[in-house]
Amino acid sequence: MATENLDKQKTIDLRKKHVGPSCKVFFSHDPIKIAKARGQYMYNEKDEKYLDCINNVAHVGHCHPDVVEAGAKQMELLNTNSRFLHDNLVLYAQRLQATLPEKLSVCYFVNSGSEANDLALRLAWQYTGHKDIITLENAYHGHVSSLIDISPYKFHQMAGAEPSQHVHVALSPDIYRGKYCEDHPDPATAYAENVKDIIEQAHKKGRKIAAFIAESLQSCGGQVIPPVGYFQKVAQHVRNAGGIFIADEVQVGFGRVGTHFWGFQLQGDDFVPDIVTMGKPIGNGHPMSCVITTREVAESFMSCGMEYFNTFGGNPVSCAIGLAVLDVIEKENLQGNALHVGGYLTQLLDDLKKRHPLVGDVRGRGLFIGLDLVRNRDKRTPATAEAQDVIYRLKEQRILLSADGPHRNILKFKPPMCFSREDAELVVEKIDQILTDLENTLGLQMSEAVISENGHTKRKEPSDENGLIHPSNGSSHNHTGTLPHDKKNKKRLKT
Repeated sequence: MATENLDKQKTIDLRKKHVGPSCKVFFSHDPIKIAKARGQYMYNEKDEKYLDCINNVAHVGHCHPDVVEAGAKQMELLNTNSRFLHDNLVLYAQRLQATLPEKLSVCYFVNSGSEANDLALRLAWQYTGHKDIITLENAYHGHVSSLIDISPYKFHQMAGAEPSQHVHVALSPDIYRGKYCEDHPDPATAYAENVKDIIEQAHKKGRKIAAFIAESLQSCGGQVIPPVGYFQKVAQHVRNAGGIFIADEVQVGFGRVGTHFWGFQLQGDDFVPDIVTMGKPIGNGHPMSCVITTREVAESFMSCGMEYFNTFGGNPVSCAIGLAVLDVIEKENLQGNALHVGGYLTQLLDDLKKRHPLVGDVRGRGLFIGLDLVRNRDKRTPATAEAQDVIYRLKEQRILLSADGPHRNILKFKPPMCFSREDAELVVEKIDQILTDLENTLGLQMSEAVISENGHTKRKEPSDENGLIHPSNGSSHNHTGTLPHDKKNKKRLKT
């Protein structure tokens, strides 16, 4: 029997009745009901087409026919757990390992990025015999309890929340908004020294470091690109302290950065993490993920005496889908597309920056790009309200984009990898028009360095794409200051 097609309001009413109230939707004042998707496009129940600029889950494109066919064919034959031998599991592990440095050779298949990062922590604890974890400001690593503890992006939302005694938060290596910016002579060393200081302070308290964990490029933290050399220096400090390095590739792996298959490879050939975690893109929307580590770490985990078993991790259907995703990336040269289209999109956004004082910074690699909106270029005051205005106006133009970062002012681009030059031109054209309108409303010209801190846009109280309200006069005026909090909503939500 076909699924009943409900009218939009009925869908909203049933969601409110039966789905947890903390499970928010995009554009909650007028959510989009998606009925189907293909490639880089999503369609609502009226068959109206939206350009998807944010859905990195559908890595090779929504409902790619090769991926759908691979999953369906295997599902017709067999799906069972990984305690039975099956070729798909070992063939996929072999293919996946071939994309990584030789040292990273042992796979654990799981079902989500959160599950992968949780397992990575277990591996680190067992291998080192230590407990403490170093994470970064504004980091997000997943939704299970162990990961909320190492995700400041999340635990700072909770009133009165304090980090676990086992968790240490290092400075985000952000050279635009961080403590050490682009004018610093050696920001990589300066940020790595912060990690070294944390380790020394932990040791003075009798604590020992198990691992440092970081996204290879910070996403929720504001599309942050670490300075080259940072990871190498951090890894040296952490390994000297008996810890290991975990690279979280959940959002940036599988060719998204263009020049390399993995984000951590941007740091150079001399950097190899001890553990790499992956998620979202691996199954193009199918729930699967993986942890890959060294033989030494894996054997240590085995020595604890507890068998590791995951019912669905690495099942034949998931692995068939994973193999198909790798095939499509190669066949359609999607890594090359990320490099060339991402470079073109970055160029177009750089041109926007030359014309629009609201644009403070453009940063990214491949099809992982952030547009940092500011009210004041000199002070780098986050333009939170304006960013949310852009998101809503783009939605009215049937373009889906979102904002993130600690101040919710970074427009983030993480589209399916089949995103085209024409798509890039369209979205930048619309952003150009919107920024022009906003700047006219504010009376701002390019020659003016400052937007009034009390200036406002046409929408007096714009809310973000999850429905949270942000006062249009802004609530944080220092680019190194604390996160803004709205009186009506203490919590901000992951997009």
